[in-house]
Amino acid sequence: MKRLVEIRSQEFLCRERAARDFERRVFWLAQAEEWEQRALDEIAYHFRECNLAQGERNAA
Repeated sequence: MKRLVEIRSQEFLCRERAARDFERRVFWLAQAEEWEQRALDEIAYHFRECNLAQGERNAA
């Protein structure tokens, strides 16, 4: 989950930059959206791994 915190931090920084850099606001918001998607992918990966591990324990 440490990785998720790092990803969310990057997303937050991009959103902060978007709020302060009007000329490149669209760019920074697009970057934030990419980081947000990475966070969602990381969450999905974590749940898949947990479900696989739980399935292996139940099968044993």
